[in-house]
Amino acid sequence: MRGMMGTTFPDVLVVGLGPAGASAAASAARAGARVHAIDRKHEAGKPVQCAEFVPAMMGQQTRALNEATRQPISEMTTFVAQDKYSEPNFIGHMIDRAAFDAALVAEAEANGAVCAFGISLRTISADGSVTLCDGTTHNPRVIIAADGPRSPTGRAVGRVNREIAETRQITVPLLETLQSTDIFLAPDYPGGYAWLFPKGAVANLGLGVDEQCRHQLKQLLADLHARLVAEGRVGADILRHTGGAIPVGGCLDPVVEHGNVTVLLAGDAAGLTNPITGAGINSAVQSGTLAGRAAAKVAAGNHLAATEYRDDLEDLFGASLERAVERRRTLLQKSATGIEPTITDLKRAWIAFPEYWAA
Repeated sequence: MRGMMGTTFPDVLVVGLGPAGASAAASAARAGARVHAIDRKHEAGKPVQCAEFVPAMMGQQTRALNEATRQPISEMTTFVAQDKYSEPNFIGHMIDRAAFDAALVAEAEANGAVCAFGISLRTISADGSVTLCDGTTHNPRVIIAADGPRSPTGRAVGRVNREIAETRQITVPLLETLQSTDIFLAPDYPGGYAWLFPKGAVANLGLGVDEQCRHQLKQLLADLHARLVAEGRVGADILRHTGGAIPVGGCLDPVVEHGNVTVLLAGDAAGLTNPITGAGINSAVQSGTLAGRAAAKVAAGNHLAATEYRDDLEDLFGASLERAVERRRTLLQKSATGIEPTITDLKRAWIAFPEYWAA
């Protein structure tokens, strides 16, 4: 796989080793491709930039969930102004995201993928050859872009997530037993919402808003934290800070022919995170697995596999993303005109309510 002067010739180069990239590396290697995978982080999943909730269906797709689960979730509670709504049988898992990512990387390596951390992409040339930050050059047949919402790989080939939500999260002591994911909707959270997700004796308390309102995040989250402290639900101590970007504009075209290589986008890089909920782990694992299989086929000479990958993503995520994008944009447009969203508006933009699913 290695040529002269630090040049390698893998079938597939995966950029990013989060859930999408690790799943892609595993499935491509499992299908017989020679896979190199890199990540700019120095350790899988760290620092954590995630609320760490995944739906129960994930258990059918990856064994990593069993190693990373820290608490089951049985319902979702939504607070809209002074009103409280419960959605029973909203089953899921709170996970240790770092452990989850590490388990997926271990699976990729067990299937034969070569995974390297602390390595980032520097350039992609016009012919598709890749130069990394360590000076090595790769000439893959397929590149899988799984390097997040602001994917440098996607940008290099003209695929950019242009609608972004920004999030801020703290981990705090939890003073009550909680088996639900708590959601807070308010006109003060333009283009987003707040959450309290329990994880044993602690909870992730976070808030997301449209990118243009990111300067409000710190104070909005501090106010919510103070409110929950006053209610006796959480402690005043802040155990950890994190945050990150979420793509909220819907799916990009996930296939690019660039020079001599085919580029497939997966996970956040492809815009597959739900613009309403911010949920992206499930779609990352699914799209990564599909991208890996398609990449192995393309590398073996089946170029129709890339088109099939595009079609698979549309079938899986197209309708749900289209609805979510429309609901979010409608709510944002009202706020942008100076009209405060009503409770009805907020309910129409959240998955727990029938209004969201109505035509």
